[in-house]
Amino acid sequence: MKPRVLVVQTGGTLAMGAHGATLSLSAGPRDLLSLVPQLAEIADLEVQPLFNLDSGDLQPAHWLAIARAVHAALGRDDLAGVVVTHGTDTMAYSASALAFLLGPLPKPVIFTGAQRPLADVRTDARSNLVDATLGATLAVPEVAIAFGSQILRGCRTMKADAWALDAFASPACRPLVELGIDVSVAPHVRRSGALRPLDERIEPRVLAVRVFPGLDPRIVIGALRTGEGVRGLVLEAYGTGNLPNAAGSSLIPALEEAAARAVPVVVVSQCPRGHVELARYEGGAAAARAGAIDGGDMTVEAALAKLMIGLGRFDRRADLRAFLCADVAGERTALAAVTG
Repeated sequence: MKPRVLVVQTGGTLAMGAHGATLSLSAGPRDLLSLVPQLAEIADLEVQPLFNLDSGDLQPAHWLAIARAVHAALGRDDLAGVVVTHGTDTMAYSASALAFLLGPLPKPVIFTGAQRPLADVRTDARSNLVDATLGATLAVPEVAIAFGSQILRGCRTMKADAWALDAFASPACRPLVELGIDVSVAPHVRRSGALRPLDERIEPRVLAVRVFPGLDPRIVIGALRTGEGVRGLVLEAYGTGNLPNAAGSSLIPALEEAAARAVPVVVVSQCPRGHVELARYEGGAAAARAGAIDGGDMTVEAALAKLMIGLGRFDRRADLRAFLCADVAGERTALAAVTG
């Protein structure tokens, strides 16, 4: 008997069609089996259209809608796993958010999408759908992204190329599954766990700021002082977490303002490879003294999603800090988990 897989459809390029030079969403969800009949050889498919949106329009409320649908499916004994079709632009954000929202998983949840629409002759959608459906039948109980003949840990990925068909990268974590001539499942796949009740608490009022020469600290301070504004801040710092610290350009007063307002600040690196180590340079060390949280080797996508969810769940700053510094879903390595 073939395994049964649920496909949750959310839209994205995979579901689009061309109107002149512009891609736009079709009127309704695609009939996957008619367009990719090979899927029926892998699993019995059950399709659940959830919404039909360009992923650039997705918000944290949509993460929760996807999480509800997936959580309900994971509780079913008849399903081997779940596939989520999704636009590529924000797929890494959604996959990261679901990893934190759902917690340990008993079955795989595989996101996929395409750089070219499914209806195109030269599309990557067919192979990605085949790989994702196969991935949903494997012993890979994680939220993951199937793209370019690889299955990557969702909370470790970033969209790295806007034009290539292998659009996603996971610089700090090797693929969970490589789909070449053979299917190779890596030994670092996380263990399965019992499904927990879905905790939907989330605080979306989080700001990400990329540090750059000329960034005026007053802009960050102004955002922090806005009445109903920022509840959490992610700083994309240089290298290992270095920040401007010279008079007139120092970001440390902004971090002190954040600390005074009980706004947590997570520092991640602008570099795709490597990790934050705040004590290495004086700018980072000053940030740590001002209360900044070392983001280790988290991607900015994972850091933002984790901060939103942590703010929703934890009132005590110590509990929130512990959550942010912990490896919750494989999003950061223990070596980089410096609590400061």
